[in-house]
Amino acid sequence: MARLDRDGVAIHYEVHGEPGGRAPLLLTHGYSSSTAMWEPNLAALGAHRQVVTWDIRGHGRSDSPGGAELYSEAASVADMVAVLDAGGIDRAVVGGLSLGGYLSLAFSLAHPSRVTGLLLFDTGPGFKNDDARSKWNRYAEATAAGFERDGLTSLSASPEVGTGGHDPTGLALAARGILTQRDARIIESLPAIGVPTLVLVGADDHGFRAAADYMAGKIPGAVLAVIPGAGHAANLDQPDAFNQEVSRFLDRRDVL
Repeated sequence: MARLDRDGVAIHYEVHGEPGGRAPLLLTHGYSSSTAMWEPNLAALGAHRQVVTWDIRGHGRSDSPGGAELYSEAASVADMVAVLDAGGIDRAVVGGLSLGGYLSLAFSLAHPSRVTGLLLFDTGPGFKNDDARSKWNRYAEATAAGFERDGLTSLSASPEVGTGGHDPTGLALAARGILTQRDARIIESLPAIGVPTLVLVGADDHGFRAAADYMAGKIPGAVLAVIPGAGHAANLDQPDAFNQEVSRFLDRRDVL
């Protein structure tokens, strides 16, 4: 476990496993979750490579700064760069679940030379339609208001959330600054992705099945894996099946 300073904001990260001949893996958790959500997956995914996990600002053991301007997609991507730099990692397979998957796409768009592969778990690429994006942002605002009003009792029942000593104020600020979306850059970038990509979704994750199908159809050469008996937290609902699918993908010769 380690912490790095990002202009006064401490970011918690962990490095698991030993350096090997394969590119390290950077995993980003979902909204209102933390590094702890990856515990059932670390041994399998780190068998032949280092696995780096981290807490998004406002989550888990990372700081929850008070300024709303300190929470954004750009700040989160910059935190991911800083975590890789702290570990001396130049290029990595980059992946995440839900918000973590979206941030992985944002990272790939901003820093394509640092990505050797993408893992997109139970996530979506944003919206082309302004009305759909506005609906999502109203959900994010309602989520923020719930944490401000009710504290951590507003956490959902999904198994990946609540894994970490969250600050409800940080979660509210992260909802407004990171969870909200402002444009269609990410979804429009999918056809230009040039690295091997795994799109994985739980069969019962009805909110993201269509998004998974869309990404698998738009990203050149993407592999789609649907995990039976899994919902939005496929890595926790069916960890053995999840680990098998991801390990099979990581073992491909073109995933460096």
